[in-house]
Amino acid sequence: MQERLVTQSYAFGSPVKAGSKKPLLVCFSHLRWNFVWQRPQHLLSRAAKHYDVLFIEEPMFKAGAKPHMDVSDRPQGVTVAVPILPEGLSHEDVIAEQHDLIEDLIGREASGPRVFWYYTPMAMAFTSDLECDLCIYDNMDELSLFRGASQELLDLESALFARCDLVFTGGMSLYEAKKSRHRSVHGFPSSIDFNHFSQARSIRQDPEDQAHIPHVRLGFFGVVDERMDIDLLAQVADLRPDWNFVMIGPVVKIDPATLPQRPNIHWLGGKSYDELPHYLSGWDVGFMNFALNEATKFISPTKTPEFLAAGVPVVSTPITDVVRPYGEKGLVEIARTAEEVVAKVETVLARPKEPWLAKVDRHLAAGSWDKTWASMHKLMLDVTGDAAANRPASSLPIYATTPAE
Repeated sequence: MQERLVTQSYAFGSPVKAGSKKPLLVCFSHLRWNFVWQRPQHLLSRAAKHYDVLFIEEPMFKAGAKPHMDVSDRPQGVTVAVPILPEGLSHEDVIAEQHDLIEDLIGREASGPRVFWYYTPMAMAFTSDLECDLCIYDNMDELSLFRGASQELLDLESALFARCDLVFTGGMSLYEAKKSRHRSVHGFPSSIDFNHFSQARSIRQDPEDQAHIPHVRLGFFGVVDERMDIDLLAQVADLRPDWNFVMIGPVVKIDPATLPQRPNIHWLGGKSYDELPHYLSGWDVGFMNFALNEATKFISPTKTPEFLAAGVPVVSTPITDVVRPYGEKGLVEIARTAEEVVAKVETVLARPKEPWLAKVDRHLAAGSWDKTWASMHKLMLDVTGDAAANRPASSLPIYATTPAE
């Protein structure tokens, strides 16, 4: 075992920030905080009002490094910890080093109220013996169906179901798939930061790398991976060479060389969360060209309500959690083939926008990330028995998001 360095900037072994009276919430994530701003960031930045949030990422490997934890703050009130490990360790040693670094950081036993919040079951391999008062699995995707998923992931997810007190799912189709696996499963579909994305409705200036692209513009933003139907994109681009396709997001788990290259397809790379409304403001239609495969079977795309809040009409492939409720309510157009996509886009471009936008706003008014977090937090307090003590008489109403059995 390597000699370890301890480089934490806070005394989490106490187990909270020095001087803080908040309970500690430790999140174990397969996604990095600075990757794409999505569900974990929305929820945990709100959780930081109630908890000291420690977000533990997967390790980074550096030649010759001594194992240590790189700890830093984020403006949202969250502290991020990254295990730094030397290259060349065996799988067993990687697990052992992560365990010891986390134990050094927060302690094996909880000396104060402590919540464990899991996004990845893989973290059970190095945290199962650490003590917590409340354990939550926020199951945002069906990770077992993603490319490269292992049997170990399935086994550890079963162990996590056995340990956790609450299970949240990232969509209603995933809720249906998981509700029989635990006594307390609750569906929380993708929500919306309406004020952020609605800025797109009033922005009038294009970003520099988009300004030269002619209209009609169809846009996509998000992670570009095996969930994207790149063949469908190429087919639609070929059918309408006078339309332009603006594709925003990092390329992950697929070879960038396989992405279709056309004069009317523009791969602009990743953009920050703050930049997104500026790009969406210049799009005529949002194009959610998700593949229909195992990896997309249970997804609930966060970008669906984000497109709508931006005032951008959407054409999507028939993802279950997009069809229900957005397609059924006439908020999103659903198309399976390239020819259907073209027909739906032409329909969207020809129709008046205001009646559709009014319907969108009525739908979006019922939800927000604030309401989602409030509902989750109520469930957490109910489990720990702190609900009455922590809910003032003047508190905002809690919005139920769990379907009736």
